[in-house]
Amino acid sequence: MEDFILREIDRIGELMLQIAIRLGLFKDGNPKCTLADVKAEFGKAELDYNLDDILSEENPVLYLVEQKGISDKCLEIMTDILIHSDIDEARRKSILDDALGYLDHRGYYSFRLHSLSI
Repeated sequence: MEDFILREIDRIGELMLQIAIRLGLFKDGNPKCTLADVKAEFGKAELDYNLDDILSEENPVLYLVEQKGISDKCLEIMTDILIHSDIDEARRKSILDDALGYLDHRGYYSFRLHSLSI
């Protein structure tokens, strides 16, 4: 029960952040980064993800879910990282749409990702 309450508090906080961004109260929004920045951070964190492999996949979302077995929350964060990098606009939109479709189907509503798709 405690875990459920903590998750709900986290979701409400995320919703409030997205509302604040939309209202212009939080000016910075999400920072932009390059793929090189993301790769460097993955290296520092010693993550077992090769960004080039992920992006070379036809459907990176299914690759992350089926091959890497990442959680819904991790998929949300990874998608957020990828779509705020310097990949081309069509690829960014494709990844966001695929992630939203997958997460929505699983019943995991991401305020963060939905606010980016508008």
